[in-house]
Amino acid sequence: MGRLSTHVLDTAHGRPAAGMAIELLEARPQGGWDPVKTITTNADGRTDSPLFGPEEMRPGRFQLRFHVGAYFRSLGLDLPDPAFLEHVPIQFGIADAAAHYHVPLLCTPWSYSTYRGS
Repeated sequence: MGRLSTHVLDTAHGRPAAGMAIELLEARPQGGWDPVKTITTNADGRTDSPLFGPEEMRPGRFQLRFHVGAYFRSLGLDLPDPAFLEHVPIQFGIADAAAHYHVPLLCTPWSYSTYRGS
């Protein structure tokens, strides 16, 4: 049963990034991106349900756009204007709609990392 999931870890504070907005976008064949949905992480830094469940999974090119600047400002951090990282876009492909694709983000106001998780 294929699905797409994510979670966010605030590595500057050593905890899940609760309350971070994330946009899911799908690539257009002619270029550009179409919005699919916007979600917010829960107290565990995860979404309450998969971004795509088995019935929504499909091959294609996608982007998760993490709103890291707004998240860190909501914690009271005094970020420069403009912030070094306002949004973190992660573009990835889904080749097998029957597989689980997990796309996590580990971030600080100054850096980020990702990987294909399980």
